[in-house]
Amino acid sequence: MPMVDIDWLKEHVEVPGDLTYPQLAKDLVRVGLEEEEIHQSTVTGPIVVGYVVDATPEPQKNGKVINWCHVDVGETYNAVDEDGKKVPRGIVCGAPNMAAGEKVVVTLPGAVLPGDFRIEPRKTYGHISDGMCASERELGLGSDHNGIILLRQYGFTDQEYEDLKPGDDAMALLHMDNPVLEINITPDRGYAFSYRGVAREYHHSTGAAYTDPVMELNKALPQAVDQGDQGAVEVRIEDDGPIHGVPGCDRYYVRTVQGYRAGSATPAWMRRRLTRAGMRSISLPVDVTNYVMLDLGQPLHAYDADKIEGPIVVRRARQGERLTTLDGKDRELSTEDLLITDSPKGEAGSRILGLAGVMGGLYGEVTDQTQNILIESAHFDQVTIARSARRHKLPSEASKRFERGVDPQMQPAAAQMAAGLLQEFGGARIDARPVDVNRTGSAPAIDFDPAQVARLTDLDTDRDQIAAILEDIGCRVESVDDRTLSVTPPSWRPDLGEACDLVEEVARLVGYDRIPTNIPSAKVTGEVGLTGRQLRKRWVADTLAEYGLTEVLDYPFVGRQDLTAFGYDPDQEEAVSVELANPMAADRPFLRRFLMLPLANTVARNLRRGNTNVSLFEVGYTFTRDPKAPAVPTLPGGTRPSDEQLAGLDAGLPVQRLHVAALLTGLAQEDGWLKDRRQVDWTDGVESARRVLDRLGARYHLEQPDADQVPVQWHPGRAAQVVLDDGTLVGMVGELHPHVIAALDFPDHSAAFELDLDEIFDHLDFEPLQAKPISTFPPVRQDLAFTVPESVTADQLTSAIREAAGTSLESIELFDVFTGDQIGQDAKSLAFAVTFRAPDKTLTSEDSEALRGAIVAKASELGAQLRA
Repeated sequence: MPMVDIDWLKEHVEVPGDLTYPQLAKDLVRVGLEEEEIHQSTVTGPIVVGYVVDATPEPQKNGKVINWCHVDVGETYNAVDEDGKKVPRGIVCGAPNMAAGEKVVVTLPGAVLPGDFRIEPRKTYGHISDGMCASERELGLGSDHNGIILLRQYGFTDQEYEDLKPGDDAMALLHMDNPVLEINITPDRGYAFSYRGVAREYHHSTGAAYTDPVMELNKALPQAVDQGDQGAVEVRIEDDGPIHGVPGCDRYYVRTVQGYRAGSATPAWMRRRLTRAGMRSISLPVDVTNYVMLDLGQPLHAYDADKIEGPIVVRRARQGERLTTLDGKDRELSTEDLLITDSPKGEAGSRILGLAGVMGGLYGEVTDQTQNILIESAHFDQVTIARSARRHKLPSEASKRFERGVDPQMQPAAAQMAAGLLQEFGGARIDARPVDVNRTGSAPAIDFDPAQVARLTDLDTDRDQIAAILEDIGCRVESVDDRTLSVTPPSWRPDLGEACDLVEEVARLVGYDRIPTNIPSAKVTGEVGLTGRQLRKRWVADTLAEYGLTEVLDYPFVGRQDLTAFGYDPDQEEAVSVELANPMAADRPFLRRFLMLPLANTVARNLRRGNTNVSLFEVGYTFTRDPKAPAVPTLPGGTRPSDEQLAGLDAGLPVQRLHVAALLTGLAQEDGWLKDRRQVDWTDGVESARRVLDRLGARYHLEQPDADQVPVQWHPGRAAQVVLDDGTLVGMVGELHPHVIAALDFPDHSAAFELDLDEIFDHLDFEPLQAKPISTFPPVRQDLAFTVPESVTADQLTSAIREAAGTSLESIELFDVFTGDQIGQDAKSLAFAVTFRAPDKTLTSEDSEALRGAIVAKASELGAQLRA
């Protein structure tokens, strides 16, 4: 995000002499430019200017040559000899550009450089080095580490260099002790990616006097031509593939300078400003283009004019074309990419110079031998540049601005500023024949009713004040009638396209803090609150959370590896799964048919991170493709679809069912003082499922299928089907199959369940229950133990007891299961505690015996015998 330097900002707007960066941040946030951070320097002094008195080369055994130097750092910081006299400090320096007579930057003992690098006297190469001569990288001013900073070559004028004295504060000289403000720019405010835009916003916030630099530059512009035979070079725009009908380039402005003095140094003030903006100084032509971009917001590109052969053609890339960009990477181009090309040997547009608005290519770049420079100042389509930058992963400073919108009327001024700087600091001559291929149009006027400001924001702002605010941001405002204004947005504000945008601007500049806070009254008719299904869905989640499980929300995506881990046939599952055209992850392109698969991935991730006791659940939708479903129709925008069209949409959608699933691993109970630690097993899965079903009031039972009928995901002897009393299968519960546990690396006996909530909801009426009167008569309790064949389940016998006892049965509980030699082979003992109670009388011993006999008779139908 942009950096704001007060020293640079005040060139365009009047700022108080005592303005601080915290106050600047407050002023800018008032108009919507948020503070990201105020960057403070991590460098501390003393860091001073030093004069190299002598530098003696000393070859070393390792082949390296160091310089033993004596550096005058001023009366305050010079060393003291044995006689008490001030003498230059002895410093060891290995930089190849060290030489006697140079003025350098010296970091003295006590200084701290970036990375908490502390300067102390130290013995090295046989000398005590009492300080360090620093490079750009060591001071955090840039990336150059090829040599130390020689102030003679650092862009100072002859007089400025002559005025530098040993001992002068180098931190102030190089502005290392100044903070800088980083601001956050929203995507619609591209004009604020420049000092021109930030200064304008500071004016809006404080009322400070503002001067638009573009207006001043336009006064010095020569007459431009749009034909190459009259200008320096011919330019053609040949876009045969505009995106959304918008040409990729609607303005291409060229300005040339001749006789540039190659190797000219970038002035110190420009180098410093670029560094504080986060850019490194490269060469004067490149630094100038970057400086103009930061100042005005117009990206520029400089070419070696002697290498360019006209005409310059702006066109789309052709299939199979490639380009090596300035970062050295070879890139395959898309037919959507917009290119800048020239025409060697008369072949128009045959050589690619760069990726328009993003990054230049290696050919045609400015070098140390360049003497004639061609400056490109163009306006490119936002969508075209944004797509190219993302396609090639090149978020350059230029693309950041073009994709947000650049002023289409600023190109001549930006080129004029760049040419002027090259003339001033590089001795170049400016060609008086700029070429301007301009196909831009003016922004359409907006019919605006000022009353909309009060209607939408409740701000009490009169018509004249609204007109003044819009004129201040650069709009042309004309009165149409007593109710309507005709507002033409300025060229640098492409985000202003509708009346609502103008309302937002007025509210922003009047102040969001002045918008009154009024709580609207709720006008509600009919039923309010949660629907029945929403309420029951919450019951399910609350019940499992109360039992100690943690709710998660997983991405609903699965892949072949997930299906394989659970034992599904991936080919069969893919046939009925919904495949995404653009999945978030290439290895998980399908929507889930079961909650268990992504839930297992979340459990596995927790286990890998050391969370060994994981009990998670999720309430969410599953998706199943219907091969017979019709194609989803394409509907026109801007109108409400008809009921038939909506029905067509619904018919083409996959089947979506609301499920709940839980997965429990690790310890069900931690170690206590009774040593009652217990691993999770199938009983925990059953208990959690039962709690959900009981909370919903479902009438259900568990059925354990034969081992060969159990789904492959579940343990064949420790899993059961959840079946409603009308026979509808609504889910599975139990332990996962050992193969699944091994594939997922889960603890042994990990348990789970998954229920179809939609199916359960559809079979429940949720009508109020009629409460039974509480009997005041005493209960009769008996224990009944039956010997049954191994194939008979406890649930079957429980149902038989209930049926035989009828309304007199108050409760029944299985309290013992026993197998052994006493029972016999292929048999087991099931013991129940039953309680009888009549609603209208005290049960006699005869009544109890009758109930007992009815139960024994009914149980015998299952092959059960009452044990003595």
